[in-house]
Amino acid sequence: MGCQCTKLAPCCWDSQFKAAVLEAPDVENEEKSEVDYLPAFREFTLEQLRNATSGFAVENIVSEHGEKAPNVVYKGKLENQRRIAVKRFNRMAWPDARQFLEEARSVGQLRNQRLVNLLGCCCEDDERLLVAEFMPNETLAKHLFHWETQPMKWAMRLRVVLHLAQALEYCTSKGRALYHDLNAYRILFDEDGNPRLSSFGLMKNSRDGKSYSTNLAFTPPEYLRTGRVTPESVIYSFGTLLLDLLSGKHIPPSHALDLIRDRNLQMLTDSCLEGQFSDDDGTELVRLASRCLQYEPRERPNPKSLVSALSALQKETEVPSHVLMSIQHSASCSPLTPLGEACSRRDLTAIHEILENIGYKDDEGVTNELSFQMWTDQMQETLTSKKKGDAAFKQKDFGIAIECYSQFIDVGTMVSPTVFARRSLCYLMSDMPQEALNDAMQAQIVSPVWHVAPYLQAAALSELGMENEAQAALKDGTGLEAKRNSGSGQK
Repeated sequence: MGCQCTKLAPCCWDSQFKAAVLEAPDVENEEKSEVDYLPAFREFTLEQLRNATSGFAVENIVSEHGEKAPNVVYKGKLENQRRIAVKRFNRMAWPDARQFLEEARSVGQLRNQRLVNLLGCCCEDDERLLVAEFMPNETLAKHLFHWETQPMKWAMRLRVVLHLAQALEYCTSKGRALYHDLNAYRILFDEDGNPRLSSFGLMKNSRDGKSYSTNLAFTPPEYLRTGRVTPESVIYSFGTLLLDLLSGKHIPPSHALDLIRDRNLQMLTDSCLEGQFSDDDGTELVRLASRCLQYEPRERPNPKSLVSALSALQKETEVPSHVLMSIQHSASCSPLTPLGEACSRRDLTAIHEILENIGYKDDEGVTNELSFQMWTDQMQETLTSKKKGDAAFKQKDFGIAIECYSQFIDVGTMVSPTVFARRSLCYLMSDMPQEALNDAMQAQIVSPVWHVAPYLQAAALSELGMENEAQAALKDGTGLEAKRNSGSGQK
């Protein structure tokens, strides 16, 4: 079979292959694909990651990241509300702590919009953990093989392979051309529905398993001979992904190459794609796949030529990925309420007016529990602090309001989510977004179903430059408010 693959080049690929460059990014001019919204790579403590994942709780395991036991991936949330994915390795995967840290730091230097970027790592005792951006919209495998509502559109499939080729090109340009076990589980979709390549597969020399799955039918021929991953092996795996996207199934390359050689493309193509692409476009993708799957590694294309070829095939480039994927997106959600809109725009004056009008009516469930307590002098003093804070809040004297509300909170006799919310806004008004975020989170702890708390978190997160987290908080607030309104409507 290997010889047949080698002979495929003349009949399935000619020197006239269309490799026109259409908006293909230049490796030397990568500014537009670099990301500046992420913090620098850092080392986390085990305690921080344990807290972020609720003690590595079973319910936080996310199998969609393509990892299997004993190397499990958990979703989590840091103290600053940034959502993360945490990969916890088998204890024997990296016996050399220094090697793990060096490798993690090296991969952590990569920053690109086509990657699920590493944010940090943890190396304590026998624990080896990697921390990456969290991708909320599952894997390519889920959308391609296990879809529930509709199959992936042709235009989106073309976008997936272009983004993947761009990710590989970027990594190659940074000296990280090796990728371990490239497959449909390694490609995840971000909040905008854009496909990203997991950074976990860029880690090398670990002992967490073989570089390729145990299914030999999908393994590069040279890996079977030498047991080593090469840049050309990665291109072979890219070819299997092209077949996945073309067929909607995981077809062994040898079987696909037989179909290609016999020009039986209908058997190779996903029937769900009927009428979505021309014969020429289908033929071009098949030709590219056959090149990637050549038996001889030197006959396979490099990432730069893959980007050039796939750029020329793109369709519906003006349509956002979340639309092509039918993924609900923050920008396409139902219209925001006045408070949600004000927090989205960071219109602090409007937020102040709304909070002033709301007053303390949402505290009723909390204060009723305290109404049976003895009204001591200390409690009277506490209430006086709150009243003074309210007067200062109304007069927009936010410094005094912070001081008075702090006195009320510090005594701790009574708990009020509204006071935390009001002090949060005072901190925002005083250009103290981290303190504002802390108070908005405290308000949510006191009253978990109160929509005002995540709305204020969104404003603070946005002020801190954490737009993705701000959008997630805004979405939480919208959901809670909608639930609250539907509940009051039923009464």
